[in-house]
Amino acid sequence: MTLSFGILIFPNVQLLDVAGPNDAFAAVPGAKVHLIWKNRDLVTTTSGMEIHANTTFSECPKLDVLCIPGGGGVNPLLRDDEVLEFVRRAAASARYVTSVCTGSLVLGRAGLLNGKRATSHWNAVDFLPQLGAIPVQERVVKDGTLYTAGGITSGIDFGLEILADLLGKEEAKTVQLALEYAPAPPFSSGTPEDAAPEIIAEARRRMAHSRQERLALFGAPV
Repeated sequence: MTLSFGILIFPNVQLLDVAGPNDAFAAVPGAKVHLIWKNRDLVTTTSGMEIHANTTFSECPKLDVLCIPGGGGVNPLLRDDEVLEFVRRAAASARYVTSVCTGSLVLGRAGLLNGKRATSHWNAVDFLPQLGAIPVQERVVKDGTLYTAGGITSGIDFGLEILADLLGKEEAKTVQLALEYAPAPPFSSGTPEDAAPEIIAEARRRMAHSRQERLALFGAPV
């Protein structure tokens, strides 16, 4: 079975939001992963690494899975009609519509989260109600054929769960083993519930610029 996966990329995309699902999808024999953007120019990710699309909006085939990652570059996408129209068009024929991190804000802006349970990065999940979604603070949230994953590293979990739906748990487990995905973080500080107050404050300070841009766009969350 040949599966077609599409991952949107864009300037200032979070590299791991792309790389995590990409590596899970690409580990499936015969799978085709399309990295999609307006053109094939190099785009610089949040970490400074450069990647480029292998498929443009106009070339994109029908997808089994459409995935929208997040990152600092999400905010401009929320005002980009060309991107939002492509997302609507690709989502209309995809078997699964998915996001990682703040990519769910793009899905919401495209009108694809109305009445749906969804999640996002912990520093952005409170914007989801303004986009019609029912916010859920979990690592991966499934609502029908809509999958949304939380912050950055959850993209691997989400990728494996999608593979289990598409190909069965045995295939997903095989890919998990091939990736040697057995997380054992050195610190218990990966969520606001686990982190110390001073760590949360510093993390918020570092992400304040993106949040201020979203506040200007959406207004304060209710």
